[in-house]
Amino acid sequence: MKLTLTEPRLLKDPINAISELVNDVKLNIDKDKIELVAIDPSNVAMIIFRLFSSAFVDYQVNSNVSIGVSLDSIKQVLKRAKPSDTVIIQLDDTKKKLKLQLRGETIRTFSISLLDLENKEQNIPDLKFKMKIEMNSSLFDEAIQDMDIISDSISLIAESNKLVIASEGNISEGSIEIAEDVGASISLNGNESFKARYSIEYLKKIVKGGKLSDKVVLQFDRDYPLRIDYLLKDKLQLSTILAPRVENY
Repeated sequence: MKLTLTEPRLLKDPINAISELVNDVKLNIDKDKIELVAIDPSNVAMIIFRLFSSAFVDYQVNSNVSIGVSLDSIKQVLKRAKPSDTVIIQLDDTKKKLKLQLRGETIRTFSISLLDLENKEQNIPDLKFKMKIEMNSSLFDEAIQDMDIISDSISLIAESNKLVIASEGNISEGSIEIAEDVGASISLNGNESFKARYSIEYLKKIVKGGKLSDKVVLQFDRDYPLRIDYLLKDKLQLSTILAPRVENY
C-alpha cells in the first residue's frame, strides 16, 4: 500500500475535527477510499469520513486493509506538515506500523504503532429525512458560537423560507434567523415545519469541519438525529450524525 497526497489539508483538517470526538479508530482502506466510521465514547455522535482515491496523485492498494490507529498520533505528525509538502502513507506489516512521510525541502519519516481494536464494524443508520438545508459553513459556525453564550443546547427550527437557530437559558435567550434568500437553501416536504434540540458542546466540535468546505448540509426532523455533511466534490466527505436532546423545550 502506498498513498501519495499533495494537499496535506485534505487529511490534516478532517483528522483535527474528528479527533475532537474520537481517538482510537479503525481505518478501512480499499481501492476507492480511506473510510472511518466511529461513535464517540458517550454514544451521542457518529462520525463518517471518506477520503476518496481521486484526492491522491498516486493511490496503490492491492487488497482491502483495516487498521487500528490513534488519531492523536496522526494529528501530531500532520501538524508538522507544511501546505507545500507531499504526504506519503505506507503500511509496514512486519512491524505493524503506519509510516507517514512528509516530503518537501526535507524528507521526514514517522512510524506510528497500530492498535489492536475490537473487530466490531459500525453500521451507519438508514435515516429518512423530510427536509434538507444547504448553507454557508461560516454562517452555521457563527450561529453556534453566538448561541453558546446563552445555554448548552440549541433548537433548530426549519420553516419554508428560513432557518431559526435559537437558545434559551435561565436568565437569557437568543435566536438567529437565516433567510432562504440570504444564506440558506431550504427544501421541505410540503409546508411542514421542523424543530429539534441538540447539544452545543458537540456542535462546537462538529463545525470545525467547516474548514473543509464553504457549504454545509443539515438534515433533521422533530426530536430526530441531526445529520451534518461537509463535502468536497470528488475528494472527501465528513459527516456527523448527532443524537437529539429529547426534553421539554
